[in-house]
Parts: sequence; structure tokens; C-alpha cells
Amino acid sequence: MKDIPVRSIIPPTTDELDSFRIFSIREILAGEDMNQALHRHDFYFILLVSKGIGIHEIDFVAYPVIENSIYIMRPGQVHKLELNADCEGYWLAFNKEFEFLPNAKDKALWRGACSRNFYNLQKNEVIELSSIFQNLLDEYRCKQVRFEHVIKANLEVLLIHLLRYQQKNLDTSREVDLYQQKKLQEFLDLLETNISTKKPAAAYADMVNLSPFQLNSITKNLLGKTVAELIDDQIVLEAKRYLLGTANQITEIAFQLGFIDVSYFIRFFKKKTGVTPEVFRRNFT
Repeated sequence: MKDIPVRSIIPPTTDELDSFRIFSIREILAGEDMNQALHRHDFYFILLVSKGIGIHEIDFVAYPVIENSIYIMRPGQVHKLELNADCEGYWLAFNKEFEFLPNAKDKALWRGACSRNFYNLQKNEVIELSSIFQNLLDEYRCKQVRFEHVIKANLEVLLIHLLRYQQKNLDTSREVDLYQQKKLQEFLDLLETNISTKKPAAAYADMVNLSPFQLNSITKNLLGKTVAELIDDQIVLEAKRYLLGTANQITEIAFQLGFIDVSYFIRFFKKKTGVTPEVFRRNFT
């Protein structure tokens, strides 16, 4: 069975900063349009656009590339990217292993900050972020004394800004409990990595040390969906990733997602999307 192509930052070495990369968009494009086919990353990817147009499709949601915007991808998500040659901004990537947050609470906050894929920003916000990205780029290029510490400090400042953007876009009529947010993110992380082998809601509740009722209460409060609905959503998303990112047969994809009965998988997919897997693939290719 073929998998969706996975891109890494570089082959691993012993250099810690090999797990971190930053470039200006202008130097990546080098005066040419970019058109990347569908693929996965095994790293975090942040694209800050101050100028230009294009399309950034993340997990089959197409976001227009517009000026004053930021796009955030988590490891495992699939995307394709089109940028015109005049785009400007910054291109940032780092592995999960790049330890710039020392404690688990901050790591959970980082995962939460990256839960949204797109923000349309104000001009002053882009100016603030561009300053952070430029500091990162300068430190990465010049590699002066203790430059890695400056890079990690700037990444933490970037995290704070992303959290602020997230809070600004939250429903202010509903108070967000940080403990609930942490547990929700733990569940979503586990869901993304275990969906092929684990389907019962109770299994995920057990993995985050909650009762099924408690986890269900959190997901309904913060996302407006039950645990079962989120599990179904993740199955459909993974199915779409394989349908569009590989040439695998429907039978192979069903088995990959843990379905023993292929006909049941087809009925499930059609119930959730309105079309069969075959029609979905044909309409998008």
C-alpha cells in the first residue's frame, strides 16, 4: 500500500538545529511561482504572508493566500500549496523533537495554539510577527554565541502571540477552562495518531484518564461535538487523505483504517460525506 508522501526537514543528524529551519518566502520562490502537490509533513510548519496571493489547502480545506495572514500546520496534516512569485513573508519549520518549551504545560499550550490552521491578521499584528520572524532568521543565519537560546526564546514569544490570536477569536460568551483545553488537546493528539486501530470513545477517555462522560462533556463544551462525532470526523479525514493522496484501492484504504468489512466502510463514508469514496476521489482528481 502506498502512503501519502511525507516530507521531512532534512535527514536527521546530531546537530540540534537541524530540526529547525526558517527562510524568507522570497528566497524560496526565487522569482518563480510555487505549486506543491499533496503531501504530509512530519514537522510543524508556519507560513506568514505579508504580501502575495495563492491557495493553501490544509486537510482539504482551501484557504486563500492573502496578505496579512498566517497558516499553521501540525505534523501529520496533509496540504498542497500554491504561491505566486511575488509573495513575501516567512517560512518556518521545526520538528516535534525541537525542545524550545521545557515543561509539559507549555507544550500543551503550543499544541492548542496550533489547533487552528489560518488567521487573517491586522497590519500591526503582521508587523509584530514579522519582527519576530526576522529575529529568528537573523539568529539562524549568523549563529552567534548562544544563538539557539535566542531562537527558542523568540519561538516562545511567537507562541504567546498565537495564543492571543486564538483567544481573540474564541466565543467570548463561553469561559474556556485551561484544564479542559489541555484534556481536549490530549484527546485530539491521540485521535490523530491512533484512529486506525482505536475507534471506541471509551478507549480514548481511558487514555486521557477521564470517564467517557467527562470527556464527552469537554468536547461538547469546547467544540460542540460528542467524542463519537469527532472520532467519525477523524476517520473521514484520514479516508480523504488516502483517497486523494494515494492511488490505493478502496479495499486497501478500508483495511488501513481498520475496517474489516469494505462495504460497511463505503456506507459509512457515504453517510458522512454524501458520496461514495470512489465518487469523492473522482470529483477531486
